[in-house]
Amino acid sequence: MSALLQKKRRSLAQELEKQLSARGMTIHWLPGTKDIWVRDFMPVRTASGRWISFRYEPWYLDGWSHLRTDYRRDMAPHVDLSVVYSNINLDGGNVVFSPSRRRVIISERIFWENPEREPKALVQELEQLLEAEVVLIPALSRRDDMTGHADGMVRFLNEDTVLGNTPVWDGALEADIRQACAHSGLATLDFPYYLEGWEAFFEEGTYLNYLETEKCILLQVYDSHTDQEAIALAERLFNKEIVPIPCKELAEDGGGLNCISWEV
Repeated sequence: MSALLQKKRRSLAQELEKQLSARGMTIHWLPGTKDIWVRDFMPVRTASGRWISFRYEPWYLDGWSHLRTDYRRDMAPHVDLSVVYSNINLDGGNVVFSPSRRRVIISERIFWENPEREPKALVQELEQLLEAEVVLIPALSRRDDMTGHADGMVRFLNEDTVLGNTPVWDGALEADIRQACAHSGLATLDFPYYLEGWEAFFEEGTYLNYLETEKCILLQVYDSHTDQEAIALAERLFNKEIVPIPCKELAEDGGGLNCISWEV
């Protein structure tokens, strides 16, 4: 995780250290980052163990270069990895692997971020780089969803099943995502979601941006009426300990526990 988290969200950083330490895990605090969303600019690992570093130039950081971390320039000197660099513009939060890493879900925001590339050729190149079948899901407009990251919309439960946000309106995006997943042979289970006012503009509302470790699921909660429903369902679905982590302020910053973490 980014060392900036210890400054920006000290209580959260301390709680994460406490909970992970109690389960025999440690956090390495990465120096040199320009924001806390390490998932987005750090490399992604393929099934064979190869690391791919994509270009990190999201539209929402246009004019905010002081917040854009360049992995090759800013992070590679601190991380001992052999990395393959790609010029495809892709945030790590928009890369959701299945447990085997033979399937990967990416939202169609990938096309908006790479307008110079022909879509079919782009998907083929991604499949070669990631060593996985790419499953595309729809994304909201930039006005309605700043990042369009898949990790806030779906997560794999197993190779054939994904968790998706419970639709909050008839004809909502979630129904289109379910259909796209079904087209690729994936079943979708609804996971709780709550919506209050303009909070949907932020990450708040989705519980899917949890941090999964080998031993437990760190599940973000919001002090809301749906927290207990989300915890109870997670306990039924996962054969792992469920550890609720208060994340209301982190969600208001625009992300969740998966966004601020990167596993080696």
